[in-house]
Amino acid sequence: MQIIRVEDYEDISKKATEILLDRIRTAEKLVLGLATGSTPVLTYQYLVKDHQENQTSYQHVTSFNLDEYIGLPVEDPNSYHTFMDHHLFNHIDIPREQIFLPNGLADNQQQACIDYEKQIQNHGGIDLQLLGIGSNGHIGFNEPGTPFDSATHIVDLAESTRKANARFFDSIEEVPKQAITMGIGSILRSKEILLLVSGEKKSKALARLLEKQVDSQFPASALHHHAHVTIVADKAALQYTNEKSSVTQ
Repeated sequence: MQIIRVEDYEDISKKATEILLDRIRTAEKLVLGLATGSTPVLTYQYLVKDHQENQTSYQHVTSFNLDEYIGLPVEDPNSYHTFMDHHLFNHIDIPREQIFLPNGLADNQQQACIDYEKQIQNHGGIDLQLLGIGSNGHIGFNEPGTPFDSATHIVDLAESTRKANARFFDSIEEVPKQAITMGIGSILRSKEILLLVSGEKKSKALARLLEKQVDSQFPASALHHHAHVTIVADKAALQYTNEKSSVTQ
């Protein structure tokens, strides 16, 4: 587990963009696992800026998003389909048929989970998975107690997660209570994982992760089972840790 220590959120986003662009520019084919939420927004902005200025191509890229709310129409402003279109997909040249997100409106949600997992496998698995971390340690929408070998599944969102996401809605009552998410096992099958952690609100979660105690009640601790994890974190997020292993300034 490599930890790249940077100054602030902007630097996190610049470093993440640098890592992503390196993979995008050098791979003949690339499968990206993408995340939503506040953390990757500036990274996506930098990717769009690079595409506009340098014409970096995404024709060879396939993307799979981590999760989607259940019950929100694709065109809903708070759906992750809309989020990704607004922040990234509408502004780069990735073919639409190479973009995959979980289907939160499927009549048979269990089958939708199975189908999504098969789609990932049919594309050879995820080469690089982008992640954030929740204050309770969730990755994707995998809440505490999720088995580490879980595949794509339906999850009841923890109240803390719904409260954290309520800022995107008019009220917490509008925040969906369920989501479909890649499982922890799905994430761990990625060849490479890039975890972005910014700000004081995530500092205790990051400190707990770096204690290296693996516990299903703290989902992100499963990342210690992965051989190629890079964490990019700012000073505020690292304030409670004295992590010594493999820190790059």
